[in-house]
Amino acid sequence: MALEPHHPILTLARSKGVLRTRDVSAVGASRVSVAQLVRAGQLSKLGRGLYALPDRPLSEHGALAEVAARSGQGVVCLISALRLLELTTQQSSDIWLAIPHKAHPPKLTYPPLRVVHMSGDAMTAGIETVNVAGVNVRVFGMAKTVADCFKFRNKIGLDVALEALNEAWSQGRVSMDALWRYAQICRVANVMRPYMEALGAKP
Repeated sequence: MALEPHHPILTLARSKGVLRTRDVSAVGASRVSVAQLVRAGQLSKLGRGLYALPDRPLSEHGALAEVAARSGQGVVCLISALRLLELTTQQSSDIWLAIPHKAHPPKLTYPPLRVVHMSGDAMTAGIETVNVAGVNVRVFGMAKTVADCFKFRNKIGLDVALEALNEAWSQGRVSMDALWRYAQICRVANVMRPYMEALGAKP
């Protein structure tokens, strides 16, 4: 039997988007009630300790939260990172996710994923954590994302990489040292150098 639609857990899920087990405990509800709601089809389990309404409207940032919830090793990158950092006008319904070279991508029917494999410092450097819909989402920071855009320019287009570099620099949101550091980590220093010099940022 379905539980009361105004159950406090469902109300909380509507307000937060993605619900964590500790959120439930904070409002004095029990984990048993969570399990009952899942069995009744009124709550969907996204991953360990993560739940959401099954019929919730999925915003772009909500989609990022879901991907993050299901991918412990993944890091939001490229166009998805640019949009999260408010650094591009590009539109993409796909979520761009970097995963370690030998890792398997999370199995999702939705949202659609665009997976890129990275290794070494390119996978581990420059990771920041942003709270999105109540979930801590790992995303590459601005300078690392700009360098990634040049590294994967054949996938996303050189125009996207140039827009990211120009916007980040003109807004004063990256330093030349940071750009140069990540250009070296991503092995695109020679590619980025002429564009950085054109901005007056000489390595």
